[in-house]
Amino acid sequence: MSSPLPRVTYANIRADFSAVHDLLDDLIPAVRAGALGRERLHLIGGEPVADGPVYEAPCPIDTRIALGRFHAGDAATVDRAVAAARAAHPGWKALGWPARVARVRALADALDARKHELAAACLLEVGKSRMEAVGEAEEAVDLARYYCDEMEANAGFVRPMQRAFANEETTDRLCPVGVFAVIAPFNFPLALSVNMISAALVAGNSVVYKPSEAAGLTGALLVEVAQQAGLPPGVLNLVTGQAATGAALAGHPGIDGIAFTGSHAVGMGILRAVAAGPHNRPVIAEMGGKNPTYVTRSADLDIAAEGVMRSAFGLQGQKCSAGSKVYVAAEVHDDFLARLVERAAAIRIGDPAERDVFMGPVIGPKALARFTAACDEARRDGRIMHGGDRLSGGLFDHGAYVEPTIVAGLAADHRLNREELFLPFLTVLPFDDLAGAIADGNSVAYGLTAGIYARDEAELDRFLDTAEAGVLYANRASGATTGAWPGIQTFCGWKGSGVSSKGGLGPYYLPQFMREQSLTIWRA
Repeated sequence: MSSPLPRVTYANIRADFSAVHDLLDDLIPAVRAGALGRERLHLIGGEPVADGPVYEAPCPIDTRIALGRFHAGDAATVDRAVAAARAAHPGWKALGWPARVARVRALADALDARKHELAAACLLEVGKSRMEAVGEAEEAVDLARYYCDEMEANAGFVRPMQRAFANEETTDRLCPVGVFAVIAPFNFPLALSVNMISAALVAGNSVVYKPSEAAGLTGALLVEVAQQAGLPPGVLNLVTGQAATGAALAGHPGIDGIAFTGSHAVGMGILRAVAAGPHNRPVIAEMGGKNPTYVTRSADLDIAAEGVMRSAFGLQGQKCSAGSKVYVAAEVHDDFLARLVERAAAIRIGDPAERDVFMGPVIGPKALARFTAACDEARRDGRIMHGGDRLSGGLFDHGAYVEPTIVAGLAADHRLNREELFLPFLTVLPFDDLAGAIADGNSVAYGLTAGIYARDEAELDRFLDTAEAGVLYANRASGATTGAWPGIQTFCGWKGSGVSSKGGLGPYYLPQFMREQSLTIWRA
């Protein structure tokens, strides 16, 4: 049953959620005490399995705390999980889509019942702020329900076709592919896992799921909830591990399809490996972005500064859709920049378990090294207008806590303006011509999200007609380039941000987990 507490979404995240905070005041310490530090096993065919060497995952908020002890699955572990999924698939397929929808709806209900607990685990594991974490848990519930609704709305994707003869009938249908590998990232460990898993399951596939090595706790809790919801053994299998485990899973000959969210480099590597095989397999991949925002002379600068700040620095910039550069009309450049810096300076950084903390740590040492290198380049080639340093003292000495950083003066073709950094690092570029700014924003390898702040309709139309990204936003205070929600905004990466030209959260995602079949029957 749904909680009586108000729903937190990415669009309403600035509202007063005192009642939710009151609950989290008790729940976060309880999850910290009860869920952290435990040994977590693979789940294969409905049974816990302890294959592989044990590795410990540190809590990014305080690296003195262990999130848990996990087993790094090897090729033999993956073999076992794939075999379990293959054995379970015929029975899952034979249930038929109405029964599968009922099972996945039960999973959504179970997630709903435990969403605040899952949000607390996500907060501790990723360093996500309170309301971002609760919003993610709400999104996960809505994702599972949305794909069930889509399956029903399309009657299982079965439709009659035209007849060539009076006594011959043809039906077109979409069928399950078989066994899907689901390889999930750390930054939205619950929502993006549920996105891929629930779509695969509703479509009739069984799943071998590998969470990020930095998000094994949330992955384990998600599969625990799925067991409690009554998913048949072997339909959803969990294999934890590091990069080698993911590579073994993606390259396994018993996998019929791959759903992946992560870096462009890894996603393209999966595509190349599949292309080298004996036949094609569906690869559904979302692979990051370099997301621009445009602030025109007609913009409301306060709304623009708020939206850009939230997109650039929410979750420490570690979102595929994070705003990473902003083009500002020369006439308002200095005014906008001053308002943006003021908001960045007001951000509270610290333990995201606290109510008013907006930024926690970046995920770990590799992210910190990228931040340091980027700031060194920015000092050399441009001007750091705010931030640029790692924080120290107290808790800051036990996590990768950095300042939200705003940089001006970099050449448009500078590496920091072209490559995805996945950091709380924002570059600002002045422009005299909106068309030219949009052309430059389009010229990167990615095309995930883009935003604009403009009250002039001609400026809005130019952006909407020419921006090369799958998700476009205009004049949103809640986020310039972030905040997609199931059934409201789709999340489709163009160019290097995706592979299928069809996005999650929308009506064209689910069919990607199926394949088409035509049935023609002559009835004498």
